[in-house]
Amino acid sequence: MKKQWVLESVGADGTRSDFVITQLPCRIGRSKGNDLVIANLGLSRDQAVIARDITGQLRLTDENSTNGTFVNRHRIDGYCLLKENDVIHFASAEFKLCRRLLDEEDALSFDQMLTMVMPAGMPLSEHFAPNEAELDELIMGQGISGAAQPIVDAVSRRVVAYELLGRANHPRLPGSPIELFALAEALDREEALSQAFRDFGVSQASPRLNGNTLFINAHPKETFSAAFLASLERIRKASPTLDIVVEIHESAVTRIEELRELANRLEELGIRFAYDDFGAGQARLLELADVPAHFVKFDMTLIRGLHNASERKRKIVRDLVQMVLSIGSVPLAEGVEDEAEAQACLDMGFCLIQGYLTGRPVPVDSL
Repeated sequence: MKKQWVLESVGADGTRSDFVITQLPCRIGRSKGNDLVIANLGLSRDQAVIARDITGQLRLTDENSTNGTFVNRHRIDGYCLLKENDVIHFASAEFKLCRRLLDEEDALSFDQMLTMVMPAGMPLSEHFAPNEAELDELIMGQGISGAAQPIVDAVSRRVVAYELLGRANHPRLPGSPIELFALAEALDREEALSQAFRDFGVSQASPRLNGNTLFINAHPKETFSAAFLASLERIRKASPTLDIVVEIHESAVTRIEELRELANRLEELGIRFAYDDFGAGQARLLELADVPAHFVKFDMTLIRGLHNASERKRKIVRDLVQMVLSIGSVPLAEGVEDEAEAQACLDMGFCLIQGYLTGRPVPVDSL
């Protein structure tokens, strides 16, 4: 057995197949004279060539095809050096470049490949997520960074805590956490990315907080997992005096028994918790009372324009704040952007506010 380069494809029925690159150069196209013949009407007769570059890497060259050759959804101009896990489109035919440990006699040859004919001009398919290797690098610490946004007392405006936010400065990945988690979701790596952001951020922020509390996030997918609790145990062991608040997404609030167990375990670790994005989705008041959190963070959709809202909406928010106070939780308003909103929040009874008005996120190493 040996490692060989293969092109992985997804058939019309969703099954995946590996096609071994047994010789270089390997010519790809619609005509029968190619090494890899793809019966896709969008391909040119001679579409592209995979060859060994002088650097030792694989080099993909487009043969002036009509509909183009794409690497990680970017059309190549001339040629491009390839790396493992690159997603390649020959027109609309999609493949992923992989290395497999294979017995040569067990591998499918190109002429055994079953293809699906697709009309030219169709959008690029998305069976594979690009930048898998780069995401793995980020999770391992390459290009990972973090930011912190202050949380202040609603009356005095004194900073009492910071929320830790994940960031990235990897040259081949987006910097936006939303885009990064979308990529992680496509690769089923959301929990790993969340943990990487958390571990990095806590290690950087912990010595800079000067006694302030640190709010840290958990991805909804990991909330009740053993790996999540294990990561919190490691954080507590590394920072035994750090005042930590874990933000639990409101979608988890309906799972009462699991939530109660989690709350008990957090108490054993000396970690408080907050319900995040309250009012944005499916969390119900009953669950808030059954397992009261230390903090309830009201979603910015309830806060934005609160000073100009109808009396009915203002009464609803005011009643919710009073209910949160009555069960012993601290209400926190997210997304406060101007003084009028801040005053409305104060009038409603909010104890804490967070938003651009009182502090934008700053690099965690500048605290």
